[in-house]
Amino acid sequence: MLKILKNIGNYMQMLWIVFSRPEKGAVFRRRLLEEIQRIGVESIPIVGLMSVFMGGVIALQTASNMDSPLLPEYTIGYITRSSTILEFSPTIMSLILAGKVGSNVASEIGTMRITEQIDALEIMGVNSRAYLILPKILGAVYFFPILITFSMGLGLIGGWLALIASGLASTETYLYGIRAWFEVGNIFYALTKGVVFAFLIVSIASWYGYYSKGGAVDVGKSATRAVVTASVAILIANFLLTQMILL
Repeated sequence: MLKILKNIGNYMQMLWIVFSRPEKGAVFRRRLLEEIQRIGVESIPIVGLMSVFMGGVIALQTASNMDSPLLPEYTIGYITRSSTILEFSPTIMSLILAGKVGSNVASEIGTMRITEQIDALEIMGVNSRAYLILPKILGAVYFFPILITFSMGLGLIGGWLALIASGLASTETYLYGIRAWFEVGNIFYALTKGVVFAFLIVSIASWYGYYSKGGAVDVGKSATRAVVTASVAILIANFLLTQMILL
């Protein structure tokens, strides 16, 4: 317990130093664009692929389990939309990206730590935490809402394609279900979760990487711990945000 409290204290201390004013604006902007490219843009293919197939699975499972004649056919579109926007796109996608983004961030910073590149930055008078970590956090926070919006759209398209291919529902009833009882607040809820999850993934991974010790094997262990911790943090934050926003 004492070790956990100490780690939380170190994590908060790191964040306090990270969110200091960048020393050189031009360098910071260049690094921010690089991190948006690496963390956000390069994640588009995996997000797109997963979203299309998961949207199709949700629609097919909903259609195959509608045994009651009291349920209208447009329920398929309604449930697919609700599941995709409320939970799949913001939460499941973030858990997947925790593995991709979190491990990359922890491994990169951890490798810089054990090869003494971070020590070299400190010797030159550079705030290594702000220089290395702040662009990654802001890049993820900026681009995760775009990824989630992209995932929502492709998830609904994937559901439509699956239903058309299987003949379980028509396009008209599916689209009617998507539009039925739509609440804009659900989009706000999903994007809010995306911003929080992006911050948790990158900040936790950065902490594990920054305080890595030992050799290459230890960096791998730090990356694994970063992914596991970030995933647990996402699940806890998901529960708390649902309580605060939806209920």
